[in-house]
Amino acid sequence: MVALDIDGTLVNIRNEISPVVDAAVRAVAAAGAQVVLSTGRGLTATRPLAVHFDLQRPYLVCSNGAVTVRLHSESDPPAADVDGVDGRRGPEMIDIVTFDPEPVLRMLLKRLPDVLVAVEELGVGYRVNAPFPPGELTGEISVEPLERLVADPATRVILRQPSIEAEHFLDVVDRVGLHGVSYYIGYTAWLDLAPEGVSKATGLAKVAERLGIRREDVLAIGDGDNDAEMLSWAGRGVAMGNAAIEVQEVADDVTALLEDDGVAVELARWFPGITAPRP
Repeated sequence: MVALDIDGTLVNIRNEISPVVDAAVRAVAAAGAQVVLSTGRGLTATRPLAVHFDLQRPYLVCSNGAVTVRLHSESDPPAADVDGVDGRRGPEMIDIVTFDPEPVLRMLLKRLPDVLVAVEELGVGYRVNAPFPPGELTGEISVEPLERLVADPATRVILRQPSIEAEHFLDVVDRVGLHGVSYYIGYTAWLDLAPEGVSKATGLAKVAERLGIRREDVLAIGDGDNDAEMLSWAGRGVAMGNAAIEVQEVADDVTALLEDDGVAVELARWFPGITAPRP
């Protein structure tokens, strides 16, 4: 099984994937390996990349491990009891983990009263307290009062503060001290909240168990703070060359930078049909 992070690993900040990495991932899938996209993205933002790679009935670990699904192929017959998207048969929900977002949100809003809040609406989009910067969220977006956002259990909550420097935002988060949730810090003033004890590693473990694959036979590649558990769990965890030093330190190895097709460099070591990019 090959577990791949998306942002900063497969795609750049403009959501572009290089032809070299594109070909490498397709070659791995064609060779019979189970390619699993493992990401902080929600389902609506992850599905298009699985379709792009033409992965057949792929497993996806989304929302930092809180949502694990299996997509159906375009050729699968529609099912009357499953909601489809754009005429496709809907995803098979393998595991959905939720948490009560109200206590931690109330605490953070006391320190960051103007923070933007987004609560994932699984398979649909997000409910927000105010509009996010264009392009940062995908799917259907609805603006609702905070009281409604925290009324129900959530799989993922995002906090965003575009008006302040990332360092100040993270300093506030550190001083608050978050308990009862898992959280991951982005490269901007961005914070992902997830259910306690949930990570990409827990989602991948469920997929591996379902497929009868040992963790020793899992290759994982990632670059972010939210990839650390995944890289530690996998039989071979590889950090991108652009990953923070803390992420590189928990990995078994470090590959090339994103702009140097680091994913293809690593995959070429294990799959003969892939030509390693020239340095």
